[in-house]
Amino acid sequence: MSLPEPPPARPPTWGQDPEPPPAPAATGRWTPVRAATWASAACLVVLLLGVLAGRPDAAVLGVAPLVLAARALHGRPAGPLRARLEAGDVDDDPDARGGGGGLHATLCLEGPARWAAVTTTRQGRPGTEVLVRLADERRLPVVARTVRTGPQEVATAVVQGVGPDGASVAEPTPPVTRSTVVLPATTPLLDLPLPSRLRGLTGPHESRRPGEGGGLRDVHPWAPGDRLRRIDWRVTARRSPDLRELYVRREHAQAEAVVVLVVDSRDDVGPDPRTWRGSVAPRPQDATSLDRARQAAASLARAYLAAGDRVGLDDLGVRRRPVPPGGGRRQLDRIRHSLALTAPEGEPSARLRPPRLPSGALVVVFSTFLDDESAAVAARWRTAGHRVVAVDVLPRLRASGLYDRERLALRMMTLTREDRMAELADQDVELVTWRDEPAVALRVLARRAQRRAGAGVAR
Repeated sequence: MSLPEPPPARPPTWGQDPEPPPAPAATGRWTPVRAATWASAACLVVLLLGVLAGRPDAAVLGVAPLVLAARALHGRPAGPLRARLEAGDVDDDPDARGGGGGLHATLCLEGPARWAAVTTTRQGRPGTEVLVRLADERRLPVVARTVRTGPQEVATAVVQGVGPDGASVAEPTPPVTRSTVVLPATTPLLDLPLPSRLRGLTGPHESRRPGEGGGLRDVHPWAPGDRLRRIDWRVTARRSPDLRELYVRREHAQAEAVVVLVVDSRDDVGPDPRTWRGSVAPRPQDATSLDRARQAAASLARAYLAAGDRVGLDDLGVRRRPVPPGGGRRQLDRIRHSLALTAPEGEPSARLRPPRLPSGALVVVFSTFLDDESAAVAARWRTAGHRVVAVDVLPRLRASGLYDRERLALRMMTLTREDRMAELADQDVELVTWRDEPAVALRVLARRAQRRAGAGVAR
C-alpha cells in the first residue's frame, strides 16, 4: 500500500523513529450496515404482502434474502479490532540507495474480522482506501514518498472491520500515527576550501609553519636540536665537500582544519513566493530552503570529517548550545541529527554580537539572505579574521501564476537581495549558490590563496 506522492530527486535518510503511544482499542461493538437493514425490511414487507394477498410465489421472493441476512447477522464477529503502526526496515547505508526514496512503516491488524477497510492519510492529505482480507492477523507495508527532512509524519491509519457478506461493520479504530526523523542526505563533493590558519600539531593538511610530515620547506645548516636523520648528504657534499658544515632538510608541519557550520533556521521558504506568508503551506513535493541547508551542511560535514578535520555546528535562529568541533563518525551522526531537528521557532531575538567561534576557524553560513541579519553576522566574522563562505540555499523561484503586484514585490526583493550579496562579496566573503553546481564552486574556492602574508610562518 503506497501513499501517492511524487518521488524525491534524492532519497532521504531515515533517522530514529520515536515510539508512538499505544492507541486505545475500539469497543468491539458490531452493527448491521444500513443497506442490509433496509434490504431486510424490504424483504419482510414483500413476505407479509405475499401472505396477506394469498400470493405464495411473491412471498417466496422475500424468504431467501431474509434467511441470508439473518445468517450473516447471527455469524457476525465479536470483539474489538486492533491496529498499530510499526517502524519499517532501515537501510544500513541510506546514502547509497538508488531510486526513489520513501518512508516505510508496517500496519499490523489483529481481530476477529474477516475483512478490514483501511484508510490512510498523511499530514492531513488524503491517501489510499483499501479493503484487505484479515485472518486473525495481517501486516501491511506502508510507503510514503517525501523530499523533506526533519521530523515528519509517515502515515495515519484508520481501520474498520467488515463482517461476513458485508452485512455488519465494527466501529472504526482510533487513528494510529507513526512519525520519524528524516536525516539529511549528503552529496559527494570535490576539493574543499580551508581556513586561513590551520591548527594542531598533526592533521591531513600541510601548514605553513616548520615541522614534520609535510613537504619540503627548505635546506638549512645544521643547528642544535636538528635530528641527524634529516641530514641531506647530497646537499652537504655539494656545498661543503670537506664536511665542515652539515645541511638538513626542513619540512612543513601537518595540521588540521577547524570548520564551523552555521545554519540560519529563521527562514523555511519554498520555491513558490505565495507560500512565504505562512497562510499556505509549501507543496509536499517541493524542497524548502531549510531542506537544502540541511543537505548542504551534512554534505560539507561528511567531506571535512572524512578528510580528518574537525567540524562543529551552530544555529543563528535559535540560541542553544552549539555542537562543538570534533571528528569521527559519531560527530557526523551528531551533526546530522542536530540538523534534522533544526527548525524555525517563533520570532528570533536580535543578536548583539555574533556567536563565538574557535580561533582561525573556517565559517560556512547557510542562509537565504532575505534580510540583513545573516549577512551582517557573516561580515563581522570576516572582519574578525575568519575565512567566511556564504552558501545561498534559496530554491529556484517560480514566478508563474503571480499577480502583477506580486511580481513587482518579488522583483524588489530580488534586487535588494542581489545588492546584499554584492556587499558581502565586497567584504571578501566568498559566495556559493547551492542550487547550481556547489561541488565545482567549492573546488574553485579551494584553489584560491586565502592566506595573509606571513600567516602561519615562524618568525
